[in-house]
Amino acid sequence: MVITVGMPGERDKHAWRTELIARRRVMSATEREEDASALAGAVHTLDARGWVCAYVPVAGEPGSTAMLDALRADGARVLLPVTGPPGPLSWAEYTGADAVRRARYGLLEPVGAVLPPETVARAELILVPALAVDRRGVRLGRGAGYYDRTLPAARPDARLVAVVRDEELLDRLPEEPHDLRMGWALTPRGGLRRLGDDYPGE
Repeated sequence: MVITVGMPGERDKHAWRTELIARRRVMSATEREEDASALAGAVHTLDARGWVCAYVPVAGEPGSTAMLDALRADGARVLLPVTGPPGPLSWAEYTGADAVRRARYGLLEPVGAVLPPETVARAELILVPALAVDRRGVRLGRGAGYYDRTLPAARPDARLVAVVRDEELLDRLPEEPHDLRMGWALTPRGGLRRLGDDYPGE
């Protein structure tokens, strides 16, 4: 399902963030578990090999560490972000749910060696957290700017995949000049969907 939200400019990013975060907060534990299970299955369609950049879902984000374990089962080596001061993200390899620790902002990070921001260039596939993404590939994050500063260093041919719930794939979101568009959306029930200006909708 694609939700039509009107013409650009009718709502700013702050308004969208407020609404989308509120929607996530009222989801039941059962709904979250069903989405997480579906996403763990959906990642098998990504044909992930080699290095993959991903993240541990927190604060109502769809998914779970089962999604990361599924990537590893398919033969991928998974890098997770390590947050520091505002700037590009550093990385560390995920080796299992028993090898992560609590970090700033409530995030979970691997306990292994921290790798520099340019490590993102190893990945052919990058799973990007988002509050929503539109059919053109415009992503709405939480506003901290970490991924805006990180993704320009990715490989030019890297697949950028926003992970959202099915109802968070929207018709149109506000866009700013610095926004880097996603090429795909991964949703629990819709699976992997190609995005772009010629995206036909559903």
